[in-house]
Amino acid sequence: MSEGVRFEMRGGTGVILLDRPEAMNAWDAATRRRIADGLHAYDRDEAVRAVVLTGAGERAFGAGQDLREKRPSGDAEVDAWIDAWAAFFGALRGLGKPLIAALNGVAAGSSFQAALMCDLRVAHPGVRVGQPELRNGIPSSMGPWILHACLGPARAAELVMTGRLVPAEEAKSLGLLDRIVPRADVLPESLALAEELGSRPAIATRRTKERLRALTEPGFQSAITAWKAMLRAASHDQASA
Repeated sequence: MSEGVRFEMRGGTGVILLDRPEAMNAWDAATRRRIADGLHAYDRDEAVRAVVLTGAGERAFGAGQDLREKRPSGDAEVDAWIDAWAAFFGALRGLGKPLIAALNGVAAGSSFQAALMCDLRVAHPGVRVGQPELRNGIPSSMGPWILHACLGPARAAELVMTGRLVPAEEAKSLGLLDRIVPRADVLPESLALAEELGSRPAIATRRTKERLRALTEPGFQSAITAWKAMLRAASHDQASA
């Protein structure tokens, strides 16, 4: 699955396309490394003014973690696995240029979290977003943190505990989506938005994004630490079962 991502240039906008529609664009560790590497490369390239992250096909922006991938066991594996996640999410959060999520379909689990780490989110009326890990027996730290940061404790608890997928109009009313456009217009609208934001002074944009990131960095780091503790405990539970 590691080849399931493509990189394109559309004018001054770099496009990252998750290209595993048969797997609802779920990702594995190798795919996430490629995306992080691509983000770092775009950040260094002065010709790139903004970035759009999207998915192939019409069903899903991303289904989150590919559940077929082997789960870590033992403290060392758990720590290494989550450190890799921290590097991936850190690349999204650390991009100094505008980052737009073009949601072509469902965004679930870690794919939803990644979309929320982008600066803006464009979707169509058929999009649904949510945090369904608990339904699959997967404890989540990053989902509760980012939803709590976006919505506050009550709404975060409702979405995390029910695991329901939120329709686009409701998600927009909650502030989880920024624009809803016809399905065919999601990518063009995202590219136009990226071009608009990318035309602004680059240094001011980067410094503003650094400030926005700093406001949530303590919570992000706390979520990473808690995630390790949660998965370590789960690994010990399985070993003793």
